[in-house]
Amino acid sequence: MTEQPVPAPRRRDRAATRAALLDAARLRFSRQGFDGTGIREIAADAGVDPALISRYFGSKRKLYAEAVRLDIPVGLTADPHRPVPHIADALLREVVFGDWEKFHGEHPFLAMLRSSGNPAVREQLHAQLCEGYVRDFADRLDGRDAALRAELIGALLLGMGVMRSIVGTPALSEASFEQARPLVARLVRALSAE
Repeated sequence: MTEQPVPAPRRRDRAATRAALLDAARLRFSRQGFDGTGIREIAADAGVDPALISRYFGSKRKLYAEAVRLDIPVGLTADPHRPVPHIADALLREVVFGDWEKFHGEHPFLAMLRSSGNPAVREQLHAQLCEGYVRDFADRLDGRDAALRAELIGALLLGMGVMRSIVGTPALSEASFEQARPLVARLVRALSAE
């Protein structure tokens, strides 16, 4: 009787497993918030062992931070002389009117807002907004109250995203980027001027 060769164990695709965990986490966190989501649920949704969350991300908090991180479109702020209205226009198109397929159609800040009662989540939200693009806006603005004007521009964009994807206000939800663009541009230009 000839021995059958033992099949080699199937190789894990680290990138695919990591991506599956992030997808499952985005959906769970956006629907249930940070505190309402368990790592076992995320792992089950991704079809993997819960221990892989610790291996790939270190903790539930780190998985959350990566899953709901909103990346500024590549190259958007690379030119330090690019004016704030141009950056805001790109954020309006890419973020506010963006296609959030990887977040299952919901704006990524939905998960953060649902979880904002958790101090760690609030800290992440603060860091992402205040130390990220709002600070970048302030650095690009001249004159008095640059930080305040930068935060107002950030509030405008964030508020529009919330109104469109969370609240579902009728006019803004039905508006196209082309319809909203000139109105938002006027507001951003006014806030950008000294």
